[in-house]
Amino acid sequence: MSRTAKVATTAGAFVAAGVVATLLNGRQRHQRRLRRGEDVEFGSVHSDPVQVTATDGVLLNAEIDEAERKTPTVVFVHGWVESIDVWHYQRLALRGKVRMVFVDLRSHGESGRSYLDNSSIPHLADDLRTVISTLVPRGPIVLVGHSMGGMAIMELAAAEPKQFGRRVKGVVLIATSSGKLMRSSPALRYLIPFLRVASPVLDWGRTFNSYSIVRRWGLGPNAQERHVDMTNELILKSPTHVLMDFYPNFVSLDLTSGLEVMGKATTVVVGGTADLITPIKHSRRLAEAIPGAKLVALDDVGHMVMFEEHEKVTEVIEDVLEGLT
Repeated sequence: MSRTAKVATTAGAFVAAGVVATLLNGRQRHQRRLRRGEDVEFGSVHSDPVQVTATDGVLLNAEIDEAERKTPTVVFVHGWVESIDVWHYQRLALRGKVRMVFVDLRSHGESGRSYLDNSSIPHLADDLRTVISTLVPRGPIVLVGHSMGGMAIMELAAAEPKQFGRRVKGVVLIATSSGKLMRSSPALRYLIPFLRVASPVLDWGRTFNSYSIVRRWGLGPNAQERHVDMTNELILKSPTHVLMDFYPNFVSLDLTSGLEVMGKATTVVVGGTADLITPIKHSRRLAEAIPGAKLVALDDVGHMVMFEEHEKVTEVIEDVLEGLT
């Protein structure tokens, strides 16, 4: 057999193996989805989309759930490689009780793409400012942010300090950090060097055994299979460029300048003791740095707090709302 033929045969075997692995993974994902036993299918909770144009022209996808109670408005900001769907349980629990605004961050969900040079935390904070001015032009606001979404809120506090206490009356920061993240996050320390040598083939390769990787790094040791599967489904919808374009934010992250002003709003920090991405000490540090902030530490819970302890997260939001009335 010629060298060319051998190469072709080897390549063909590799492709065939990849196709088989992809099919098996697809079947496993389908079976796990069937086992969820959902009353409301994950990813199906939506309202009519609204487009908001960011200051640099990126089109942001947002949705509004109206309610008889018009104020305050709760604005939800998701994290890295997530989308509006991450608020599945909170949205179902609070629908009709309070006005809610959900936004897909740039390059995430149904929003338009950004690139490396416009995928910074300040860009996200500016997007949040634009969403608020467009969709919540008046009245009190409660901001709820997970992970990178919480970072956008902290950056907004530094950029718009007068808004906190005046319009922003409440803040819920979930599994997030104000800095020094690369020193203590084993998940990010593992991921960042890998991304530096990554290629577009990751879009295909990420589906291989992604469930077990997500379970290991994203959730706590006692997480339900449905919550791991929901997280896996959510992350796999984000293309690899989202990983590549946003990861530099976490290398030299420092959002401490906005923390003191956040004390003008009722602030609750929620973190899981088994979080490997934003370890619980980051939540403790935030609660200590934000004047008057309350810490809610959830035992054996990982990064995806909104799934694993969805009732508790909803309760925290409801308590903040009740305290404003």
